[in-house]
Amino acid sequence: MTLTLLRRRVGPVPVLVFATGVALLALLPLGFVVWATISTGWAEAEKLIFRPRTGELLWNTVRLTAGAVALCAVIGTATAWLVERSNLPVRKAFHVLLTAPLAIPAFVNSYAWVSLLPSATGYGGALLIVTLSYFPFVHLPVAAAFQGLDPALEETAHALGLSRWRTFTRVVLPQLRPALLGGALLVALHLLAEFGALQMLRFPTFTTAIYDQYQSTYNGPAANMLAVVLVLCCLLLLVGELKGRGRARLSRVGTGVARPATRARLGRAAIPVLTALCVLVALSLAVPLASLTYWLSGSSAEFDAEMIAATATTSLALGALGAVCTVGLAIPVAWLVVRHRNALSTFLERSTYFGNALPGIVVALALVTIGIQVVPGLYQTTVMLLAAYAILFLPRAVVNVRSALAQAPPVLDDVAHSLGSGRLAAFRRVTLPLIAPGLGAGAALVFIAVVTELTATLLLAPIGTTTLATQFWSHSDSAAYGAAAPYAALMVLLSVPATYLLTREGIRR
Repeated sequence: MTLTLLRRRVGPVPVLVFATGVALLALLPLGFVVWATISTGWAEAEKLIFRPRTGELLWNTVRLTAGAVALCAVIGTATAWLVERSNLPVRKAFHVLLTAPLAIPAFVNSYAWVSLLPSATGYGGALLIVTLSYFPFVHLPVAAAFQGLDPALEETAHALGLSRWRTFTRVVLPQLRPALLGGALLVALHLLAEFGALQMLRFPTFTTAIYDQYQSTYNGPAANMLAVVLVLCCLLLLVGELKGRGRARLSRVGTGVARPATRARLGRAAIPVLTALCVLVALSLAVPLASLTYWLSGSSAEFDAEMIAATATTSLALGALGAVCTVGLAIPVAWLVVRHRNALSTFLERSTYFGNALPGIVVALALVTIGIQVVPGLYQTTVMLLAAYAILFLPRAVVNVRSALAQAPPVLDDVAHSLGSGRLAAFRRVTLPLIAPGLGAGAALVFIAVVTELTATLLLAPIGTTTLATQFWSHSDSAAYGAAAPYAALMVLLSVPATYLLTREGIRR
């Protein structure tokens, strides 16, 4: 009886053990940073942290993150509502176009803007470009949440005399809160760790400063202390998102099937809305694609067919392996936090986010240091590189799997158990089909991230291994825009199928 109660409270022991292992893997870089801080000593750490340069970097990081998260939240929620709840013309096409910026890496977007408009630098340029790159992280989960809402609640609010706006703020928005906060958290974590885009835009943040410290002066203690501040920023974000998400259960359990919501008529606002959406699509898609076309068709473009084919094949293989491994690691963590939510499961889930807030170079150095001392045979192997990808991109998978599980009624598992199905069989036959869209979305996001990952790949890839991102960077870092263009274009092309996968479920519905 005691074991049964314990299992109900903390979850199945095998799942708990597996999730604990995933959390420990994700916390390795954090452990490395803590160890480096202790080794440095408090006096030296205080000297390195509390200095004017740190304050400047903190201000740049905070204002860019806050501004981009606010803009992405507003744009992502508005576009999701227009696609899912209004009579917007060609809304299916707009849903695809509004998701498509995910296929263009942020540093490729920066390359496109800077190569055509060199003045697009500093805070204004950085805020514009990262917002155009990351708003789909909010649009996608909020659009998916709109699809799962029961319109009966909104109709009841209207019947009680609430206006459309008050119904949205008091009834709809609270149900969108987990998806909205999850997307905003992804945007914030990506900005904390963003390097390539901000380096091109010459906007210094903690991540660019850490990379400069390691690359130019090999000043490990100074870089580690900056990483400590990044970890604290990540902790604040995680606590804030956790408090904002609340404990409400969002799955619908009842008789019948929820009816499709009645779409709002745009009326006279249709033309201004269409104009605004076309401007957004032009800025986020047309500008970078036009820039790539310009450099590809120019005389400075270089096409080494053998190198391009080799790097594309390597990127494709690493992307597929990274997506499968990362989603597989995310499932037990998301399962525990949704089905058996308590302090332990919440801690395990929160632990998976820290690696994403650290720059890839810090994660890579942590794995190199630990790997050489504990398992030297794994140094510069594909296994260590995949471990780095899992640490960096677990949040992309966890957020999507968690959202899908939150809308899968747990009572269906109980029914399957009462009919004689074991836990694994019930998961395979009942839960897995329900969360398949979330798994696909998580895998697609991880695939895109792996194909475009730069700093960790530079340090951890086996000798002789080159990817599209590393080849692109080697050319763009020396302002050889024409030589970098083919690799940028291929990164976009490889990301297109995964990006379309993110929209397929919405199109089908």
